Amino acid sequence: MTEDPFELFGQWYREAEQCKEIADASAVNLATASPSGAPSSRMVLLKGFDQDGFVIFTNLKSRKGKELEQTSQAALCFYWAPLARQVRIEGSVVPVNDEEADQYFGSRPLKSRIGAWASRQSEPLESRTTLLKQVVIQTARFAQGEVGRPAFWSGFRIVPDRIEYWTNGEYRLHDRILYTRDMDGRWQHGLLYP
Repeated sequence: MTEDPFELFGQWYREAEQCKEIADASAVNLATASPSGAPSSRMVLLKGFDQDGFVIFTNLKSRKGKELEQTSQAALCFYWAPLARQVRIEGSVVPVNDEEADQYFGSRPLKSRIGAWASRQSEPLESRTTLLKQVVIQTARFAQGEVGRPAFWSGFRIVPDRIEYWTNGEYRLHDRILYTRDMDGRWQHGLLYP
């Protein structure tokens, strides 16, 4: 059992990326809550991770964007069924800096960048035609120039204080390793009953 939960995550993530039966190893369930505590979850894509945390990007005006800003807490859950593995991550949320957001936004395909400008994510939409008209308008708007990152689009880093590694076991005798960060920022780890 490694002392560093990020080292273990990197190993498991690489194995998930190499597994032909896993369509997208970066697909992760993101759980947030409203200020009143009402939970909400959805699938997103992990866009980076390091010792500082796990990064996702979104429209800041979307439900998830608002909840991430308002409560500053989130949970992630990866489930890689072909490998019989799950990783649960819980922690605080901090915005990425503008440079990191700009760099990632600039790496996205052109149509995805235009789509970010065209979509008022999570707001009511009267018809698909309305959205497609916005795509046409934004495509024309940026026809002669660079599609820069909108101010309402950025990223968040989930800074974990708890990471659990779960491996499926026969007869529900799963292996569970829990890492928790202590008050000094050091990681402690141990086993949990399945």
